[in-house]
Amino acid sequence: MTKSPDFTSIMRDMMGAFPVDTTAMEGAYKTTAALNEKLSAVALSAAEKSAEISNKWTKDTIAKLSEMSKAKEEPADYAKAVADFASASAEVSAENLAAYAEVAKRVQMDTVELMMAAGKDLSEDAATALKKATNEVTAAAKKASAK
Repeated sequence: MTKSPDFTSIMRDMMGAFPVDTTAMEGAYKTTAALNEKLSAVALSAAEKSAEISNKWTKDTIAKLSEMSKAKEEPADYAKAVADFASASAEVSAENLAAYAEVAKRVQMDTVELMMAAGKDLSEDAATALKKATNEVTAAAKKASAK
């Protein structure tokens, strides 16, 4: 029976022949993780505010329905109660939709600010990594030409 060759040492030797500087990758990972944390905070804050708006809207609607469902003296009073409910609901809907729009606007502004800051950070990281790589290649070329 043939024994399959052990490629572990071969791969280790091959990978050792190509050293890689992982500081640029670590920096990019940290920058990305920080950005994700900030974006998550923006999303969670928006979700919390949206839930508060929905909760208030629901409570207001239930209170108005409770008032509308009370027994009335005259049949015309039922029509008036329904009309009042519809009018109040339309007004509250407009207010709440405006509140949702404000939340969305805030999320958009915060996201744009974060993305612009992240772009600046990534550009600076890339420039630093490129400068370091250039210096290393230059040093290696000088060392090779000196031999």
